[in-house]
Amino acid sequence: MLLAVLLQAAAAAGSLGKVAAAIGAGLVAIGAGLGIGKIGGAAMEAIARQPEASGDIRMNMIIIAALVEGVALFAVLICFLAL
Repeated sequence: MLLAVLLQAAAAAGSLGKVAAAIGAGLVAIGAGLGIGKIGGAAMEAIARQPEASGDIRMNMIIIAALVEGVALFAVLICFLAL
């Protein structure tokens, strides 16, 4: 009897882990989108304030956005591996 209860709990925990991994992947995608949007908005505001520094600001924006996207991709892959 106890073994049946333990097996049911293990099966339920497995499906709960899949749901948690899917939610985690979604949250990572939303967080990365918000972060890159904030980076772009701040860069456009900085370029509007100092147009002569637009090249440096744009280069830094692209580097930071690439780093955020790389971290997001890594986090999504970890969530999918948890499935």
